[in-house]
Amino acid sequence: MKNDLSVLVLTDHRNHSEHNSVYALCSELRKLPGISSIHVASRGNPANDGFFYHFSTTSVRAWSLEGEMAFQHGPYRFMQETVPADIREYDWVWLRLPYPIPDGFFAFLRNTIDEQRIFNRPSGIEATSSKAFLTQWPQLSPDTRLCQNMSDVMDMQSAFPIVLKPLHSYGGQGILRIKDGRVMDNRRYRPLEAYRHVLETGFGQGGYLGMRYLRNVRKGDKRVIVINGQILGAVLRIPPKGSWLCNAAQGGQAVLSQADEREQWMVKELSRALLPLGIVMFGMDTLVDDEGLRVLSEVNTLSIGGVKPLEDLSGQPLVRTAAQGLLQYMNRNTPAPTANTPVFKGPAAYAQPELLFRATFS
Repeated sequence: MKNDLSVLVLTDHRNHSEHNSVYALCSELRKLPGISSIHVASRGNPANDGFFYHFSTTSVRAWSLEGEMAFQHGPYRFMQETVPADIREYDWVWLRLPYPIPDGFFAFLRNTIDEQRIFNRPSGIEATSSKAFLTQWPQLSPDTRLCQNMSDVMDMQSAFPIVLKPLHSYGGQGILRIKDGRVMDNRRYRPLEAYRHVLETGFGQGGYLGMRYLRNVRKGDKRVIVINGQILGAVLRIPPKGSWLCNAAQGGQAVLSQADEREQWMVKELSRALLPLGIVMFGMDTLVDDEGLRVLSEVNTLSIGGVKPLEDLSGQPLVRTAAQGLLQYMNRNTPAPTANTPVFKGPAAYAQPELLFRATFS
């Protein structure tokens, strides 16, 4: 294991806000003994298109972090004051990229460097970040089913009210609530048949996760943030008045919370499966089921936010705790040098589409 580690962070500053946790996390990580350098490259810099979109180079232009990483300096530092960086020269690569992921990008990363030097690991993200991952955890989640056609939808909703979630959507987009052959739309029920064209489009893009609608949904959607197998904290997202959607992107209100005993057990079960896949940081969402128990409703493994807002709500140094957890993981898992390091092959080698992250989901 090296004494001092170099880290390249891959992000996209174009949709960042002052609440984005990457700034605080990188700042805190840079302060820790054992870190020699933090460079942060943005997909939003056109100079990096060859790396992020065309897979024609292993080099990027990056923000070289020496002190605090401040959001207000982002537009200039990501675009103008940059240094050359080559992904192959870093001990670790930290993925902080939002959707959509261009087709072939993860294959490009895997074939350019040892995937074990990346967190969260691309193959782990591919295996877990579709909503279909929930079907592997029936002991933790409400009734779920993959719906690939109208027959699947009609069959499931005949048993109980359901919610349909596009398998690869995010931010609460495209979710439908169905009861007795009708779709709730803007507080009114409309015939399911009127949504056939919408559903058929969704079926063609991978289908839906069907989930039993839980009447206690208005008690809030709890996001539990987990780093290196340990719970960092939790936020309860309450739906706005008159709505059943708790997602913050849909207007939900966030209040400080904590993981209950059942949720702590759920985190242990998930971490036992996710850590071997290189999923170091994940968000676990839970809802209250009809019996009053918290159940798993979603797992987010791609770009997990909320650390800095959680610190602001709690008044505790959670950003530092998170950074220490990431460093602990890197120290324990830094691979030894090997002669089998992948060789960069050029863009043609990575042209195979990765259906899990089609850019059509926007």
